[in-house]
Amino acid sequence: MDDNEFMKPLLNKVCYENCPGCNVDKKKDLQTGLPIKEVFCIWIVALSVTLPISSLFPFLYFMIKDFKIAEEEEDISYYAGYVGSAYMIGRALTSVFWGVVADRYGRKPVILLSTSTVVIFNTLFGFSVNYWMAIVTRFLLGFLNGLLGPIKAYACELFREEHQALALSSISTSWGIGLIIGPALGGFLAQPAEKFPSLVSSDSLLGRFPYSLPCLCISVFALFVTIGAIWLPETIHMHKKDELETASDAPDAEEKIDEKKDSTLMSLFKNWPLMSSIIVYCVFSLHDMAYSEIFSLWAVSPKSLGGLSYSTEDVGTVLSITGIGLLIFQTALYPVAERIFGPIMVARIAGVLSIPLLTSYPYMTMLSGFMLSFTLNCASIVKNVLSVSIITGTFMLQNKAVDQHQRGAANGIAMTLQSTFKAFGPACGGAFLSWSQKRQNAAFLPGNQMIFFILNMIEGIGILLTFKPFLTTNHY
Repeated sequence: MDDNEFMKPLLNKVCYENCPGCNVDKKKDLQTGLPIKEVFCIWIVALSVTLPISSLFPFLYFMIKDFKIAEEEEDISYYAGYVGSAYMIGRALTSVFWGVVADRYGRKPVILLSTSTVVIFNTLFGFSVNYWMAIVTRFLLGFLNGLLGPIKAYACELFREEHQALALSSISTSWGIGLIIGPALGGFLAQPAEKFPSLVSSDSLLGRFPYSLPCLCISVFALFVTIGAIWLPETIHMHKKDELETASDAPDAEEKIDEKKDSTLMSLFKNWPLMSSIIVYCVFSLHDMAYSEIFSLWAVSPKSLGGLSYSTEDVGTVLSITGIGLLIFQTALYPVAERIFGPIMVARIAGVLSIPLLTSYPYMTMLSGFMLSFTLNCASIVKNVLSVSIITGTFMLQNKAVDQHQRGAANGIAMTLQSTFKAFGPACGGAFLSWSQKRQNAAFLPGNQMIFFILNMIEGIGILLTFKPFLTTNHY
């Protein structure tokens, strides 16, 4: 037997010298202490793909206005919704496919393709010259981006069992931070010729494409992440046919065969603890995506339509402060709350608290100056902390509902359904916001009170779904 076919037992496991998954398993068995370096790598890769998801929302209103496709100002939010949905529609169509690719050819190729996709198509979106170019580039950005499903499986495979919760938490934290920092960058860096006339002239490239700078910054970050990801280890097991035949004589061969049988998609669909947690996850994700777009569009809308008349820079400031508050809470306070109450109770409490908070948003237009800024910042921080707490809890429920060898397929299903739900968020949110702003003098829930009432209805449905008999689990 030559070196390529050499195998040896390590802590009752059969390991092959040329198998990347076996090499990772050997490193895990010898690992001591917290894997800080690996956690950071997972966090930074997930962040690079999350940043462009909602980075467009602060300037999308002005971008659609510049395209001159909306006949009336109240229709801008309607057209903006379709641009926001294009990414999620593309991702919903291919999430399962990229999960299969990751299972067959490895996690690393999907990671590299996804971060490269951000570099290319996020840049092209920033240089969109018309409405349809914006929609197509956003669609392709989601269509070719298969990271957020396999990265959860990758995190579980890269870490020892006692550190897998930390790894999954780092993904949800990067997701939450990305959905805040992305729009903050969009708000600060869009229209640089207007904000920094001494640095950027209106005749320069950045002046002629006023929404390209935030996209370029995110794409450059993704480029560095792509280069760094080349050195990430592959975690999938790749054994030759003769090695598999040899392994059939190993003590754990029967267990592996049983695992293979149990890992079919049909068994996952029949796993109600998994499917119920995914559905709850999807409902809250729909709410969060709609809220992210509605908040920015509402803030920059003119006061005559019930908005705050904020600039993109003002929105960026609010979201930056929110991001700092969210990072502090997620790293310091959420683990304590989860240990005390458990992920389901934390999600319920967060959902209930979100309802009166959202109800207060339309009345903030009565404030001005410091009081408006202070109130809006506090509300934004609390709302996003509550949202990320819910999402983190549903992440934990999903991954506890299946064994480790099923997590890749389970996360692929979750991402497909979540992307489908999220595709409705911006489109419906933009359309409903446009409709709400046209009924300023209605007798029932006039103006923007209606859109925040609709958000509360979705939140209420999500809360109800966290109770039995719908949500079931054997772990909490």
